[in-house]
Amino acid sequence: MMKIRIEITLCLVLFLVLAPFCICSGERLLVGMTLVRNATAHGAVCLDGSLPAYHLHRGFGAGSNNWILQFEGGGWCNDISSCLERAKTRRGSTRYMSKLEVFSGILSSNASLNPDFYNWNRVKLRYCDGASFSGDSKFDNGTSLLYFRGQRIWEAIIHDLLPKGLSRARKALLSGCSAGGLATFLHCDNFTKMLPSNASVKCLSDAGFFLDERDISLNYSMRSFYHDLVALQGIEQNLNPNCTRSISNPKLCFFPQYALNYISTPYFILNSAYDVFQFHHSLVPPSADLHGHWNRCKLDPAACSAYQISVLQGLRRDMLVALYPFYKNSRRDGMFLNSCFAHCQSESQDTWFAVDSPRIHNKTIAEAVGDWYFSRKITKEIDCPYPCDKTCHNLIPSPQGLNATFTYNLQSS
Repeated sequence: MMKIRIEITLCLVLFLVLAPFCICSGERLLVGMTLVRNATAHGAVCLDGSLPAYHLHRGFGAGSNNWILQFEGGGWCNDISSCLERAKTRRGSTRYMSKLEVFSGILSSNASLNPDFYNWNRVKLRYCDGASFSGDSKFDNGTSLLYFRGQRIWEAIIHDLLPKGLSRARKALLSGCSAGGLATFLHCDNFTKMLPSNASVKCLSDAGFFLDERDISLNYSMRSFYHDLVALQGIEQNLNPNCTRSISNPKLCFFPQYALNYISTPYFILNSAYDVFQFHHSLVPPSADLHGHWNRCKLDPAACSAYQISVLQGLRRDMLVALYPFYKNSRRDGMFLNSCFAHCQSESQDTWFAVDSPRIHNKTIAEAVGDWYFSRKITKEIDCPYPCDKTCHNLIPSPQGLNATFTYNLQSS
């Protein structure tokens, strides 16, 4: 009897380790990883050469032919040393990734927590290339080897999903958070072309509208970072050709504010006007605040001086200016620009759809996105300036958490 129990236990362990699956624990939905087995033949591999992966939770009922694809975020690496370090972590290799991912917020399968998309096929694309799924090159000096194959990873995952039902999609939403949100700008129209011509396809960026902004030292730190990133990973060839032909510096088309003008697919921009990542790395990068005058303000907006608040209001103003044509000229697009100190709000249940979720005009993010996707009403919500919005959670990640996703050589920025 004991032997039978042991054999059953071993079988269960093997099943849990090897098979794609999901576990429902209360309201937690854990979804297993699927490796793209034939990706190596197409050179579609992570920084370290490991197989790319995704997590798929099947839709059901009326949503069985509808799909959400969510790009995972996690910053970038813009030089060889930082990419080599990244390749030894979950940001650069599926070998170090969790094999189970929590699906919540826009990925939840609970109708009361995700009323418009709960029964869709929901896919999380794991991020392991360090360039928002856009590079196509390789580094090999005989000692170190790095694969910059984000574009191929994107294509390999799509081609793996097409025979699993994506090719029959009736409705589809390409989404992503942070660096994954930026990826939606880069791949939105391409995604539309891969699906049936009669499908309703739209795109959503969450915390991905990274500004081409001067920092407090008046340097273009983020522009310099992206310039090195585009050059290192061979990204320029994969940027929107209409954008690269129309601008004197084609590498700038990696910035969403320039790429957005050339996207023809309906689009929704979800962003904080005081995006924590941009605050900490674009506006006040460590290189521009060597004495740490902004440290307390970064940890707690209430600790910011009047001058620091005015600088932050300048960040909000510049974001509104960059988005003004998008806001003014299109009736098919949507926007939810709140005044919370946050970064990524669609995957967290607390900020997506809950009793105390952030709101603009008493509308949650989930309600705004749903109204836009299903054309129930025009949704272009812009919040009043900080600190007027009392629904904000102001969830500021630890400095270590933010820095871990943004790896670079300070000398090159």
